[in-house]
Amino acid sequence: MKKAIVATGLLLLLLLSALVMAAPAPQFGRAPKGDNTRLLTGKVLDRGDNPLPNAVVYLTNSRTRAVKTYIVGTDGSYRFPALQPSIDYEVYAQFQSHKSDTKTVSQFDDRQQVSIILKIDTK
Repeated sequence: MKKAIVATGLLLLLLLSALVMAAPAPQFGRAPKGDNTRLLTGKVLDRGDNPLPNAVVYLTNSRTRAVKTYIVGTDGSYRFPALQPSIDYEVYAQFQSHKSDTKTVSQFDDRQQVSIILKIDTK
């Protein structure tokens, strides 16, 4: 009788472990439930709407003045996840010696995902 109870307990433990292992892992960039952070995405383009690979995007936290950078790939895209919704951010791009206008991600903008195109005049 004791062996049957122990075997049943082990079987339940194995089933529970299998269920936990089979649960899908959270995907990068997706906010889990209860997460109220924001995502900033966009592209760095020249005046002819062509992507500028290897441009550097600068994101500044207006409260702490901390700066994060992102080097864009061949398609000109950039991505800054997990931004705090109660903080303003300033973003601009630089390519060689040229710079885009500075844009603001406002704390009063309640969108969970913000997309900003940064244009640089390379001439």
